[in-house]
Amino acid sequence: MIFSIQRRSTFFHPDNLAFPLVKTQFAAPPIQAQRSDQCAEALERLLTLSIDSGASDLHLSAGLPPMLRINGQVFPVENESPVEADQLDSFVCHLAEGTNVMNYQATGSLDGAVSSASGVRFRYNIYRRQNTNAIALRRLEDKLHSLADLGLSEQLYDVCDDSHGLVIVAGPTGCGKSTTLAAFLDRINQTRRTHIITIEDPIEYLHPPRMALVNQRQIGTDASSFNDALVAAMRQDPDVILVGEIRDLNTIRTAITAAETGHLVFTTVHAGSCIGTIERLVSVFPADEQPGVRQQLALVMRWIVAQQLVIADGPAITKETQATGIESRRRVVASEVLKNTDAVANLIASGKSSQIISSMEAGGGLGMKTMEHDLARLWNEGYLTEATASRLSRNSDIMKERAEKQRRQTPNGRLGSR
Repeated sequence: MIFSIQRRSTFFHPDNLAFPLVKTQFAAPPIQAQRSDQCAEALERLLTLSIDSGASDLHLSAGLPPMLRINGQVFPVENESPVEADQLDSFVCHLAEGTNVMNYQATGSLDGAVSSASGVRFRYNIYRRQNTNAIALRRLEDKLHSLADLGLSEQLYDVCDDSHGLVIVAGPTGCGKSTTLAAFLDRINQTRRTHIITIEDPIEYLHPPRMALVNQRQIGTDASSFNDALVAAMRQDPDVILVGEIRDLNTIRTAITAAETGHLVFTTVHAGSCIGTIERLVSVFPADEQPGVRQQLALVMRWIVAQQLVIADGPAITKETQATGIESRRRVVASEVLKNTDAVANLIASGKSSQIISSMEAGGGLGMKTMEHDLARLWNEGYLTEATASRLSRNSDIMKERAEKQRRQTPNGRLGSR
């Protein structure tokens, strides 16, 4: 596959790219501070290449050509020379200017966000590989989307009317969790006179205050850690708190406390299912605390949305329909939804998580659904082939049964709008 570069533009030029290095037992490869217009132009050229090619990700590694992820697959850019180590160090220095580089020296990883000259934002992660630097840049959506745009049910907007509690979007890396959370926050921002605080690493979607007051904080520049920022947030008069990710015991504990004390808390968890999300949160705690944590979750949990992002390969994806929404991205969200009803809360508190699936299957009128149900819908709507839907499901037989039931309930045998 060959990509061509259509234009060049000028990147930002910081006044001083130099910063002190810190020696640790996990010393990162040295970052050479170089101020160079050629470096800025080269980085901007690669960002432009990624934009023009419709790529979701750009990967830069020393000794390898730039790599682009397009429709879920990674391709080397042909006719591009391998990125030299010195040039990559300059890119790293350019991106890291103004961040807490000491974290990189200690951990070998640094997160941030950057905008191209055209205004398109990218999230980046700088990391070590075999004693050299590497960079992964992910293109962020340049506008906030509705749930319908994302392929999710608008019934999920009920989440935004809760006054307090815990709302979790779960899924693997790169499945669109941040985009879904941004849709929820945008809805609150447009409909409620409230105070929203976001704690992110890095800030991905910008939310200009509309009806709500919105303050966004970035880990590394505005706060030292998720937990510290979350503890501080409860003294900043918030109504809604977004925590980019809860991944350690202290942050999970504080998020639960915030939800208990009258705040609506949104966050993400790396888990493959709604039930898996509950078990992952509980398993972080020591065994003697887990029964109490289950009781807390049963009280504060409001919704869990577990999603995955897959390539749409069904007959509905044609050149004629690739204009908006799912068709324009050629990727589709498959999701399952759990609402914490009294019955579900009792199962969470008693540790009977395996029985929650029955409540999800019976709770369609409340907005709940299983992953098999949604994959069946996507198959019936023509976004996925039978083979793909079967491969993605946990139980292909159940998925096919749900698909047949949906077809029987639809006059023409094909589902319409969500």
